[in-house]
Amino acid sequence: QVRLVESGGGLVQTGGSLRLSCAASERTFSSYAMGWFRQAPGKESEFVATISVSWNGGAPTAYADPVKGRFTISRDNAKNTVYLQMDGLKPEDTAVYYCAAARRGTSRREREYDYWGQGTQVTVSS
Repeated sequence: QVRLVESGGGLVQTGGSLRLSCAASERTFSSYAMGWFRQAPGKESEFVATISVSWNGGAPTAYADPVKGRFTISRDNAKNTVYLQMDGLKPEDTAVYYCAAARRGTSRREREYDYWGQGTQVTVSS
């Protein structure tokens, strides 16, 4: 069982930045692909970003189109933590952000993820 705890959410103005963190309890964290999803009020959950396991000195990433170029996902296996650096925030980024862990590799689909955090609220004011 992998326990994931997100932090770093909050209230920020349009154009501002936040860095979300997701700490994992599992010592084999490095073997999991990680993802970030978000759910805005009244909307379905959507994929934000994903990062593969590290190999050959790097970890491939992928992003949803609305956040590409503004958000950066990264991982620190020594700290069992995945991050989501969010720059150039917009009001439409307002949502609860969830991190998730997948045993079978990166995916944009929620059902491919095995473990989920409790979420952290991000609110962007206009």
